[in-house]
Amino acid sequence: MEYPRTKEEVVRRYSEVFSRTSRVTYAPIVAVKAKNALVWDIEGREYIDFLSDAAVQNVGHNNPRVVNAIKKQADRLVHFTFIYGFPVEPLLLAEKLREIAPIESPKVSLGLSGSDANDGAIKFARAYTGRRVILSYLRSYYGSTYGAMSITGLDFEVRSKVGQLSDIHFIPYPNCYRCPFGKTPKTCRMECLEYLKEKFEGEVYAKGIAALFAEPIQGDAGMVVPPEGYFKRLKKILDKHGILLVVDEVQSGLGRTGRWFAIEHFGVEPDIITLAKPLGGGLPISAIIGREEIMDSIPPMGHAFTLSGNPIASAAALAVIEEIEERKLLKRAEKLGMYARRRLEKMKEEHELIGDVRGLGLMLGLDLVKDRETKERAYAEARKIVWRSYELGLIVAFLQGNVLRIQPPLTIEEELLEEGLNRLEQAIGDVEEGKVSDEVLKKVEGW
Repeated sequence: MEYPRTKEEVVRRYSEVFSRTSRVTYAPIVAVKAKNALVWDIEGREYIDFLSDAAVQNVGHNNPRVVNAIKKQADRLVHFTFIYGFPVEPLLLAEKLREIAPIESPKVSLGLSGSDANDGAIKFARAYTGRRVILSYLRSYYGSTYGAMSITGLDFEVRSKVGQLSDIHFIPYPNCYRCPFGKTPKTCRMECLEYLKEKFEGEVYAKGIAALFAEPIQGDAGMVVPPEGYFKRLKKILDKHGILLVVDEVQSGLGRTGRWFAIEHFGVEPDIITLAKPLGGGLPISAIIGREEIMDSIPPMGHAFTLSGNPIASAAALAVIEEIEERKLLKRAEKLGMYARRRLEKMKEEHELIGDVRGLGLMLGLDLVKDRETKERAYAEARKIVWRSYELGLIVAFLQGNVLRIQPPLTIEEELLEEGLNRLEQAIGDVEEGKVSDEVLKKVEGW
């Protein structure tokens, strides 16, 4: 096939060959080269990546340590399935994951994506407890395989067309800016936890629930951080009824929030953790990490993939973890996150479009509103800001239609972080001043 020459040609050919269900468009960036926090398109234009390639490139695009690990491993062994044999690289990775996970003496199951990790966690939870019911949160996102889709509380349209797993129930997530119970931080009495207790009494038998799936920070819901003490009180309720806590760290894990895992901010030990996105440094790999007795509750081949534990992907993952350790990126994410948060708070003072700034570390969100009093979501404005940012050479996206997603690499140079924030503020100002045409709304699809 002929290599395309322009981004317009690539976009046209994409529309001819790819199913629309596999992707969504924010801006027509045809990436052909990347280094750390910079991306270059097919026409040579440079962008600052404030998304880390959808929270994948925690250690930066084409990280030299990761690239070298991939090259060296490719020369030795591309693949030898660990479901039958004993390649060394997945062993070393699993041992390292055991070392950094906030679970005592866990075991590991490797896969290919966050979706299959969450599917597997459903299996493990049901097998270990002998129960079928799964609790999840409204506006959560766990993936697009059948199991992960079924426990996702973000978009129910797909399930209406293709069906879903049974015995799934949803509860509200504690969103202090958009409280589902109409409370404010000053009037909050943890009504979200009282709701859970009432659900046990009137809808779902607590002793029949296998697990609650939770994101320590709800990513695709708009970077929603729960209030202090929520998870500790929740865990007491779950433990009382023998319900497992499964924590999805697919987006928030491996240093993104300034800890190896975001759940560490909240002082509880989960029973199972799922991990993917940043783990492979750009290669497809996932992991389920859980208590030993839970992870041994399914018979052999009950959750296995021919290509899981791939030596190249495992070597890349080890390099990612080593990079985070040796460059002290946990502390760096915390430091840069605090700086970015201060800049965003200052922007809020000067731009009425910004209703809320939230997040931990370098996992941040700007909730854009038409009116700060009513908190009406600024959908069109979010699209315009994403487009104007693209024109200014900055890659950002939105969640929930109005929350700007800000997740630069943990390795981003301080001057690039500053420049990216400047470009973002210019984009916000240009939209507020009416400098961005409504025509761009046809170009930014989003999700």
